[in-house]
Amino acid sequence: MPQTVWITGAGSGIGAAMARCFAQAGYSLALTARREATLHDLVATLPADTPVLIEPGDVTDRAGMAAMAQRIAAAAGGIDVLCNNAGLNIPNRRWRDLDWESWDEVLRVNITGALNVIASCLPVMRAQRGGVMIHTSSWAGRFHSAASGVPYGASKHALSDISASLNSEEGANGIRSCALCPAEVATPLMERRPGYDPETAAAMIQPEDMAQAALFVARMNPGVAVHEIVLAPVRR
Repeated sequence: MPQTVWITGAGSGIGAAMARCFAQAGYSLALTARREATLHDLVATLPADTPVLIEPGDVTDRAGMAAMAQRIAAAAGGIDVLCNNAGLNIPNRRWRDLDWESWDEVLRVNITGALNVIASCLPVMRAQRGGVMIHTSSWAGRFHSAASGVPYGASKHALSDISASLNSEEGANGIRSCALCPAEVATPLMERRPGYDPETAAAMIQPEDMAQAALFVARMNPGVAVHEIVLAPVRR
């Protein structure tokens, strides 16, 4: 039976690239996004023989994520890899643009949503005595980035530390965790950055680069935890 990867935020960008990369590597997929139609569109681009579970949902739905993890584990025989990828950013991201409603939403999705997905996978991975969690953090989760903004940077710093806590506490259960910390990635999320110039996208990290990094982590010797990968485009 192929290994199973659960990818959240799979509808576009990095998540969709991860789905294509893991499918080509022979994994069974479980795909989650808020809009089911985007998942069906993605599946149409995958190899025809790829085992796929479509599980639409919102990562902020704690009970929904817990139930989803159990359904995936029951159908696939476990969850070997989690790509904890769902996240968002907003236009009003500086202190001068303080917007509590949108800032709260960033923290709710990027921190609480990520925690919900992690917590839903832990019982499954503990029971099977192994698993890899790969979190889409950010360069802004490693270093301050004024361009990324206040709430996003805070949320990604939190996610990077959450990943580190898993290695500290869950290694005894065979669970490993990695935070992927990229600088600019050419995704729809980048289009929300104030002043974004689409012509710069080709010089950015591509979603496929992120997918290859995630696959590298997933394939690592189970006795080795890749705690963090920091990526940036070459400055020319």
